[in-house]
Amino acid sequence: MRWDALPTFVPLIFQGVKITLQISALGVLFGTLIGLVVGLVRSQRPTNLFLWLLHGLATVYVEVVRGTPFLVQLYLMYYAPYFLLGIDLPALTAGIIAISLNSGAYVAEIFRGAIESVERGQMEAGRSLGLTFAQTMRHVILPQAFRRALPPLANEFASLIKESSVISVLGVADIMFKAKTVGTAHLAVVPALAVAAVYYLLLTGITSQLVRLLERRLGKSDSHS
Repeated sequence: MRWDALPTFVPLIFQGVKITLQISALGVLFGTLIGLVVGLVRSQRPTNLFLWLLHGLATVYVEVVRGTPFLVQLYLMYYAPYFLLGIDLPALTAGIIAISLNSGAYVAEIFRGAIESVERGQMEAGRSLGLTFAQTMRHVILPQAFRRALPPLANEFASLIKESSVISVLGVADIMFKAKTVGTAHLAVVPALAVAAVYYLLLTGITSQLVRLLERRLGKSDSHS
């Protein structure tokens, strides 16, 4: 098992933290943007053919992503562009796109539920005051929905960090890839994986605490308003 090699593994595997953070940060950013747009579309009742089509596409996207394994989505994002369009995506780029699209589907459902939980009368009240649909959504509905969505978003962001380890199968030098490489080279796979587990635990813990801090700050701002 070579647990005595742990001091050697810690700095070597730490080299993958930067890549994991890059994947996770961009996945959270793009996944949140995608999820917000798709969640908005799915939370509204279609009133014309274009909106029905948009609603249908959003629903198909969410159901397909949530109903298929992330590993399959990752391989499709890496290989399909080359075989279909002749575009050779770098492994890191394909991984970030795949994890963003995957997270976006789950974030969309979080935002959809949060938006639908806000009383419909508030939209009617905003419109009666002369606000447009977009203004009412921006200033009245979304701030409340965002606060309600924070707890499940914290769970989703933590899951995204853990799920990013799958991208190591493409050869991306993240924490998991470094752990497998170092562990195999030193014939001590289990200790190396234990170090990787500690790094993932720290990253998910920090992320959860940051979201809770934001939640408390928003709660204080509401109490002072």
